[in-house]
Amino acid sequence: MLDGVTLDQLRTFIAAAEQGSFSAAGRKLRRAQSVVSQTLANLEGQLGVALFDRSTRYPTLTEDGRALLENARAVADQMDGFKARAKTLREGLEPELSLSIDVMYPMSELIEAVDKFRDTFPHTPLRMVVEVLGAVIEPVLQGACQIGIVGSLPVLPEAMHSELLLDVPLVTVVAPTHPLARYKGVVPQSELQRHVQLVLTDRSTLSKGQNYGVFSKNIWRLADMGARHAFLRAGFGFGNMPRFMVEHDIAGGRLRVIRVQMPSNSKPLMPMRAVYRNDAPPGPAGRWLIDRLKGRRSVHPTAAAKRRSTQTT
Repeated sequence: MLDGVTLDQLRTFIAAAEQGSFSAAGRKLRRAQSVVSQTLANLEGQLGVALFDRSTRYPTLTEDGRALLENARAVADQMDGFKARAKTLREGLEPELSLSIDVMYPMSELIEAVDKFRDTFPHTPLRMVVEVLGAVIEPVLQGACQIGIVGSLPVLPEAMHSELLLDVPLVTVVAPTHPLARYKGVVPQSELQRHVQLVLTDRSTLSKGQNYGVFSKNIWRLADMGARHAFLRAGFGFGNMPRFMVEHDIAGGRLRVIRVQMPSNSKPLMPMRAVYRNDAPPGPAGRWLIDRLKGRRSVHPTAAAKRRSTQTT
């Protein structure tokens, strides 16, 4: 008998419990009260327990009814999720969107895009990891993430397709107690080499043995951006940081910007790019998010489903 319990019966049970009467449940479900009463009587017969006490003017949940109501809600919610996921797959939307994000990327930009993403694709969950250098694109290459947002690794593998999102301004900073904070003018390479430079390293092998933006021979490598930020404020060395991360420290006098000698073709900017494998372009949800991060107006899911990127770098 239990195998014959239907989702419709459970939804009727939930409606009656929440509305407080069979007639109110009937109005919500657009059914006659008699149909609601008969549906619940059949359900109780199949379960072998009384769900409602009908001895009063309005039926009230029995102890067994209260115990089973939570389970009924869980089953109904799971079925709603099941149907939503099936609808997503039928329409070509990704069942999940996974991102690997460079720690240098402005989180305020990402948060705004994610907030709009949840409204546009409510049944496509997001999974995100934050990494740096090669560790950003390694999970993309391995298929663990669909899209990477990378800037700290300037050279990308040939298997990757990239699209420019934005440029992140960089500044070289030191603590006010650091010797370089007293230097007047542009700090030459010869002077920088006398001091410790705090640089980021990663847990991947893609950037092994490579240095980017390194001026000193005396290097401390840190895999955590928070640790590098704290070490800079403590006066342990100098380092390049995204301006948005240290703006308050600069304004509050906890860090100072120094001008360093740079190659003539170098600019204090970090281009941020969305990357994905050439053989695994993003689906409509991923395409929408990339376009959103570019600052474009959001694209309707059905329109996005018909689009695929043709940009090259």
